[in-house]
Amino acid sequence: MKTTGKRAIVIGGSLGGLFSGIMLRSIGWEVDIYERSAHDLDSRGGGIVLQPDVVEAFQRVGIEAQALGVVAHERYYLNPDGSIAQPMPLRQTLTSWNLLYVSMRRHFPSEHYHCGKCLSDIQQVGEQVSAIFTDGTRDTADLLIGADGPNSTVRQHFLPDSHYRYAGYVAYRGLVNEAELEQEAAALFTERFVFYQFPSSHILQYVIPGEHESLKPGKRRFNWVWYVNYDETTELPRILTDKQGKRRDYSIPPGLLASTVEQEMRSYAETVLAPPFQKLVAATQEPFVQAILDMGVPQMAFERVALVGDAAFIPRPHTAASTAKAAANAIALADALVQHDHKVTKALKDWERPQLAYGKQLIAAGQRLGDRSQFSHGTNRFGEKANVL
Repeated sequence: MKTTGKRAIVIGGSLGGLFSGIMLRSIGWEVDIYERSAHDLDSRGGGIVLQPDVVEAFQRVGIEAQALGVVAHERYYLNPDGSIAQPMPLRQTLTSWNLLYVSMRRHFPSEHYHCGKCLSDIQQVGEQVSAIFTDGTRDTADLLIGADGPNSTVRQHFLPDSHYRYAGYVAYRGLVNEAELEQEAAALFTERFVFYQFPSSHILQYVIPGEHESLKPGKRRFNWVWYVNYDETTELPRILTDKQGKRRDYSIPPGLLASTVEQEMRSYAETVLAPPFQKLVAATQEPFVQAILDMGVPQMAFERVALVGDAAFIPRPHTAASTAKAAANAIALADALVQHDHKVTKALKDWERPQLAYGKQLIAAGQRLGDRSQFSHGTNRFGEKANVL
């Protein structure tokens, strides 16, 4: 395909790729997104704390930003018996991966979103960059963006020695429909951000949009995240082996958690969690798990190629900033291109330094928060039955 001087290839069709795609289109660029999955991405499950960068990206491109999530008006910290230890007034909007993804997919032209395309090589010649795919096809443009997540093929091409590292603990996660949770627990959790902290762990919950992005009370979902320590060598491989016996890189999606791991998680919840969270975990039909990762790169721009989102930096989720960072990367890139009259190499050079600083700042903040929560009492799990896990 002939380039126009304002044409981009985006590798990766999840949130980071879509933020880049919609922002570049908003400044007059032609964009094609290439996603390795053979079909449109469906629910990854789980919630997202809505941050200003996401709202700004949506507002800039004309996506309705008035109803992007559920508002929590206060934050609770619980005692071991489930009573409220510390209430705090704090207004936050909580959304879901699904709602953000669907909102951007509707806004991005389907004919320029290509599924089942696995990148095999990148070539830069003169003022053009080409993506070569495993099916033998190729595309050429003025800019290529690597938004292909923790296992980024684009990053591996330029920085083969940059890899993510396991942080020492996982996040069990789950979703429960509002109508399916016991009434007393539901009343405590509804439209609140609720935490329970105990030695070497903590769990939190908030309400997010429900099926079909519903924001209607009674049709939403309780979203919970529970951080649990596991040794990388002796325990993690079993946690990340799914019910079909397949070893996963860093996460197991809903419905594929091994039954023994799921049962042990549920037993541990009954042992150590405050009663309202015990009820929430018990009501969860398909819990899932994600290893918590650390990763940062020394470089984000490579002539006409840029790394964005989790392809470049993976902040721990305690920062609530991973999705916002992808949006911020995309906003800043669009601004830099406009500022430099769409001259790619000049724009990327100007864009890179503050984005590197931002990524490093988030990595450090996430490590401080996570290490304080998980390792202040050592690396072991808390509770007399923890050693059965």
